[in-house]
This record gives sequence, C-alpha cells and structure tokens, in this order.
Amino acid sequence: MKTITSNSAPAAIGPYSHAVVVNGLVYTSGQIPLSPETGVLVGGGIAEQTEQAIKNLAAVLEAAGCGLDGVVKTTCFLTDIGDFAAFNEVYAGYFTGKPARSCVAAAALPKGAMVEIEAVAEIRG
Repeated sequence: MKTITSNSAPAAIGPYSHAVVVNGLVYTSGQIPLSPETGVLVGGGIAEQTEQAIKNLAAVLEAAGCGLDGVVKTTCFLTDIGDFAAFNEVYAGYFTGKPARSCVAAAALPKGAMVEIEAVAEIRG
C-alpha cells in the first residue's frame, strides 16, 4: 500500500491521507470544497462547491498518477438532496466517462460543506 498526499489539494483535516494506492487502484478520501490555498470553504452555492470538490479530487488523483478519466466509481454526499440536479450538471462536465456512482444525502459534512466526493480510480499504463 502506498500513501498519497497532494500539495495541490487542501490538507487533510483529520488523521487520514488523501488517498492510498493498492494493486493499481487509487482509493481517495472524500474531498470537500476547501480552497487549497487557504483551507477555507469556497463561497457560492452547490455548483461552485461541487466544482471545487472535483478540482480537489483531481489534484489528489494526479498525485497518485491518474486523473478523472481513470475513475471507476464515485461516492457523493449532499447535505440537501434538493441540490441533486444542480450537482449533476457540474458533475457531468467532469466525469464524461460516466463512472459508477452512489449519491446520498448526509445530515452534515465537515466544515459546513454542501458536498463531498470520494473516488476509486485505476492507474493505467
């Protein structure tokens, strides 16, 4: 098992790593919409927060040697399932390969985030 840390993603806010690599697969920790520079939650609504969470996820995947195109499964958490359509609109622009996905409502997320996304990805080549 190899532990992954990305300097381009926000620092972990607990006792965990950004990701681990096992047998050619990357398992990421959930990424919330924190600014990597400040560690502060980005402003705006679900669209802005989804975009930042995906950018953070992409930075972690890049540090592991793959990208969003290698994602085979995501698990997504929304604090308001009423944001599902707006979330999907942003999500679809990044995950064009349509990986498998679960999307569930969560009562609350760290730092007051509206969205959190984790992924399993394949390192190709």
